[in-house]
Amino acid sequence: MHPLRIHCLGTGDAFSAGGRHQAAYLIQHLEGALLLDCGASILASLKRQGLSAEPVDTVLLSHLHGDHFAGLPFLFLEYIYVEPRGRPLKIVGPPGVEDRVLRIFQAMYADSAAEPLPYAVEFIEIEPQRGITLGGIQIWAFRAPHQERPVSLGYEIQLDGRKIVYTGDTGWSEELVSRSKDADLFLCECSFFETRMDTHLDYPRIAENLPRLGAKRIVLTHFGQEVLQRQREVALEMAYDGLVLTI
Repeated sequence: MHPLRIHCLGTGDAFSAGGRHQAAYLIQHLEGALLLDCGASILASLKRQGLSAEPVDTVLLSHLHGDHFAGLPFLFLEYIYVEPRGRPLKIVGPPGVEDRVLRIFQAMYADSAAEPLPYAVEFIEIEPQRGITLGGIQIWAFRAPHQERPVSLGYEIQLDGRKIVYTGDTGWSEELVSRSKDADLFLCECSFFETRMDTHLDYPRIAENLPRLGAKRIVLTHFGQEVLQRQREVALEMAYDGLVLTI
């Protein structure tokens, strides 16, 4: 079986705690690449790791907070001026994704947004408990208790015979238990340590439920300052910018 490589481009929170870049993960597979979230630091993340944006065919957005999607205008410009693109780019996200992405593009680069892009951009809305198949990749969305409007999503992704579960930003949900079962990789947010919220996960809560999580490999990410200050107390694998996961 051909190995899958997941490049952790951004493993920090919205405040770039510890100098980490914002959320983005590049999944390289047999047919191309899938970009999982697209934080504002996306181009710095790619270029620091010597990676090209060219293979990306699909961008999968967990929710519409800036640290998860505000890198798209920069990616659009990269595909115009630096790595010219001809083939379509698919952007998958919660309802309202097209309007939000086009509005942020217009706000940041009004002149470029006013002109037709030299490549097609296809927006695909996905709702909780719905699935789609794109180029042989099966994607199921589930509700993540983070923000209600627009909805936040986690994803279960099946590609090249592997199962990857990504929480996006989320509070605790029993669905994390069912979704993580038999996953080859469970990429789980861990924003806090001392603080407990309904809209984010903290390490003690993850540790409490660890016996119930059935993934073959659990990797924590999206760290805030609390976790980074106490990372010696974290017994699970912690992602960092530049980490390459092979499954």
